[in-house]
Amino acid sequence: MRRKRGKDGDMVEEGALLWEPTPDVVRAARITRYMERLGRTGDYEDVWKWSVESPADFWTSIWDYFGVVGTRGDGPVIQGTMPDAEWFAGSALNYAENALRGHPGRSAVIFRNESGSRWQYSLGELREEVARVRAGLVRLGVGRGDRVAAYVPNIPEALIAFLATASLGAIWSSCSPDFGAPSVTDRFAQIEPKVLVAVDGYRYGGKAYDRSAVVREIAGKLPTLEATVWIPALREGAPDDAPDTALSWDDLRAETAPLEFERVPFGHPLWVLYSSGTTGLPKPIVHGHGGIVLEHLKSLSFHQDLGEGDVFFWYTTTGWMMWNYLIGGLLVGSTVLLYDGSAAHPDTGALWRLAAEEGVTYFGTGAPYIMASMKAGVKPRGLDRLRGIGSTGSPLPPEGFAWVYSDVRPDVQLGSFSGGTDVCTGFVGAVPLLPIRAGVIPCRCLGASVESFDPAGASMVGEVGELVITRPMPSMPVMFWNDPSGDRYRESYFADYPGVWRHGDWIKILPDGGCVIYGRSDSTLNRGGVRMGTSEFYRVVERFEEIADSLVIDTGQLGQEGRLLLFVTLADGASLSDELTSRLRTALRTELSPRHVPDEIHVVPGIPRTLSGKKLEVPVRKILLGTPVEKAANPDAMANPEVLTHFAPQ
Repeated sequence: MRRKRGKDGDMVEEGALLWEPTPDVVRAARITRYMERLGRTGDYEDVWKWSVESPADFWTSIWDYFGVVGTRGDGPVIQGTMPDAEWFAGSALNYAENALRGHPGRSAVIFRNESGSRWQYSLGELREEVARVRAGLVRLGVGRGDRVAAYVPNIPEALIAFLATASLGAIWSSCSPDFGAPSVTDRFAQIEPKVLVAVDGYRYGGKAYDRSAVVREIAGKLPTLEATVWIPALREGAPDDAPDTALSWDDLRAETAPLEFERVPFGHPLWVLYSSGTTGLPKPIVHGHGGIVLEHLKSLSFHQDLGEGDVFFWYTTTGWMMWNYLIGGLLVGSTVLLYDGSAAHPDTGALWRLAAEEGVTYFGTGAPYIMASMKAGVKPRGLDRLRGIGSTGSPLPPEGFAWVYSDVRPDVQLGSFSGGTDVCTGFVGAVPLLPIRAGVIPCRCLGASVESFDPAGASMVGEVGELVITRPMPSMPVMFWNDPSGDRYRESYFADYPGVWRHGDWIKILPDGGCVIYGRSDSTLNRGGVRMGTSEFYRVVERFEEIADSLVIDTGQLGQEGRLLLFVTLADGASLSDELTSRLRTALRTELSPRHVPDEIHVVPGIPRTLSGKKLEVPVRKILLGTPVEKAANPDAMANPEVLTHFAPQ
């Protein structure tokens, strides 16, 4: 591994080779068996090109290879173009039926929480619980097309209730209980749920948080609600002052019944996910049964290399699309590990110990957790079964890649993925056939026609441009809820390049098919005509031991160059001395450019983030340009809204 060492940390050269698959790894990879079945034994790039140039053949092969349970019908695999493409006309299937197939004795779910509780379900036990809850929902009048909303942490009841909802052809939507009442009602009121499933509270970071009053407030603002199901996370039974429509989880699951599945059309709504909602009403993004089944089968099996015998973990809440992706592990026969609690309780190494104790084979987390582990000097041990690590949520800098190989395992496959809630998957990521290089995402995912566009819509290689998708994918939204004309959907993705999906990220596609993500394209640093993604800036700043976190904002507007402001949160015991300021400025001037030396550096108590951990660059920029704090971002969609006031001009 090639490195260049500087005074302020260990810089790792972007593109430095960290891992290569051995012949045994390639032979054992699930994607290798798929390619052999197809008779395509060329390299990955050849198979990727075929997957995007012949989408009907590719997605048909996914249905057939995995033996999707359902009827294909005799309609065309794809008709129409973006944004109106229709997939597998005439087909019928059900997500839950595909997720719950297999030998009843195999391990399906493990649950752990930070208090030390542990539950485990075989597939047969999981099926029985789903059948009970399904029967309870039927008694409540839930049927095909009805909405079930859930205010729950990442606990088994959430998964069971979702599968029961999906089995009926009803529509699921969830929020994590750390969301405030206004944020939840902003989401759930749009979809008019019939049933609300909610916990009375949750535990996080060693503390208990009672949410019973919040649940009553939410229920009171959902006029279509006919029942509230209480899950006693903090106390037994429902609170005495629960809504009149409340019944307990035990009451819901009281009766046994056969487990049945309502097969629905390919595009029938499965769940409603939401955009972050930090700067406006969250967009209710609807995905269909068929698109999610095919996409998750493909992605989890071929890119994460998951199947039977694997233990699949991703640190997430029910308010982030990674929960929906995690539970997709059931589709490929893996055991899914659910965890409820803080990633850093009682210390930063908590998740690594969890992975060792449960024999995790694929460990997923956000890039900030990997970087926090590196800064804390964590040295995970006992990860004997670990084959893969997934990182998402924000770009992982080269130093994070290198730490995994030096301090976690030298033979693990690290996959940095980038995609989004919009498609509930990754556009670009890793695959067991390709090497891992520091800071580089190895490939464009199968079936994802990813390109880098310049402002005129010309495709580029080796240059940073807009990440676009030029051909449809089956997991693209079937619609936005309450958007009958489709105008809101079109404006969100297709306004800049007609017929082409603009995702809103900066990407560079390398000649060999590798990719580098540079952050959101709506928060670009544009200094003297030199455009740069914020991820490059953070990589320089956050390797300083004195800097715990940072945010950079360019206040420039069209035709006007503004100030470049750097906000930092300091590590314990550090101070923003003249000497540290000088070193920061020197590093930015040397490693980026003189144009990217900040005009001002300010210390703040925290960097504002969404509940899924993404930095709020755009709302802070609005505040700096004069938007009142209370109008710049929705505090209920934030992990730490109290820090926003520190960015208001004095």
